[in-house]
Parts: sequence; C-alpha cells; structure tokens
Amino acid sequence: MARSEHPDLIPEMISPHVLRHSKAMHLLQAGVNLIYIRDLLGHVSVQTTEVYARADSKAKREALEKAYADIGLTTPTAQTSWERDPKLKAFLKSLG
Repeated sequence: MARSEHPDLIPEMISPHVLRHSKAMHLLQAGVNLIYIRDLLGHVSVQTTEVYARADSKAKREALEKAYADIGLTTPTAQTSWERDPKLKAFLKSLG
C-alpha cells in the first residue's frame, strides 16, 4: 500500500533483512552501543554485529576529521599533501 501511494520512497525489492539492516544502521548512527544492537538483532557474538560498524563510512569520515581537529590540523583535502604540512610532519616525528 505504501509503495502504491509513494513509489519513489519504497524500493521494489525489500526484504526483512533490508529492514533489519536499516534499523541496525540507524541505531548505530544514533550512537546506540553495539552491545544493545547485538541484543536487539539476536546475535550471539558482538563480532557479528560489528559488520554494521565497519559499514558506516560516514562515521569513519567523522572520526578521521575529529582526529585531525584534536591534534590541531586542518581537515585533509585531495589537494593537500602530508609532505607539505609542517605540523603533520612534526606530529609524525614526535611519535617515534
């Protein structure tokens, strides 16, 4: 019924797995702990649920941007080279 009223919102191929995966991703993006998502999905191991954490590229990008900001560097761009960034080079040298 929803597809007949709003065909652009409801994909042609939708399965229980798609709904389950979508809900898990929404919970993860809302900051819900993986342990709770594991319990909701009924996974025995949190390692099975970690697939959702690996799939979230938006969260990965935000984590990298935050890491740059935390050490006082600007967000990298395609035109920026680490070799021309004296702050980054100094930081990397300080790790050794």
